[in-house]
Amino acid sequence: MHPVNNQIRHPYITLVFVDFISPLFNLFPKDKPWSIVNGQVKFAIFEKKVMLVGEISNKTGLSRDTIRFYEKKGLIKVNRTDSDWNNYKNYSEKTLSRLLLIKKAKSFGFTLNEIAEILDLFEMNTANCHTMAKKVNEKLKEIDKRIKELKDMKKRIFDKFDDTQNNCVPISENTNCPTLSE
Repeated sequence: MHPVNNQIRHPYITLVFVDFISPLFNLFPKDKPWSIVNGQVKFAIFEKKVMLVGEISNKTGLSRDTIRFYEKKGLIKVNRTDSDWNNYKNYSEKTLSRLLLIKKAKSFGFTLNEIAEILDLFEMNTANCHTMAKKVNEKLKEIDKRIKELKDMKKRIFDKFDDTQNNCVPISENTNCPTLSE
């Protein structure tokens, strides 16, 4: 065996160069890991970092169940490993970005159907400021409408309750209150 001359460390692999390979090192790119296998130079390209569900859960603050639910709903796409001994799902950086976008949109009150539309806009690169402002304004109008409905409901309940408190005279202790049955 030839003595070890130097090592290159990469987040995913470690390459060890022996003295007869060292002169060749300058011929190959320093920003991409490579090795020599059976006399052929092999380049290892790791452009996409993949994560398992636990890691992506920690990075997004979403539960594993929530992430799996979003996958079932088609909001994210997940790749499985090609392995005989496990069936892990690999989550990419793109999936991480989508999950963070989903989380932010949920915090603004958007429904999953609305979020699916927003994700489609982002996929088509048409989620410009004008389009998103329109979506947000629609959501604000919907919220204002819901607030009015809730205020009306509160008033009806209060009026009925007040009326019941003042006029309800149960026949007996086992008689149902007529508030809702009238």
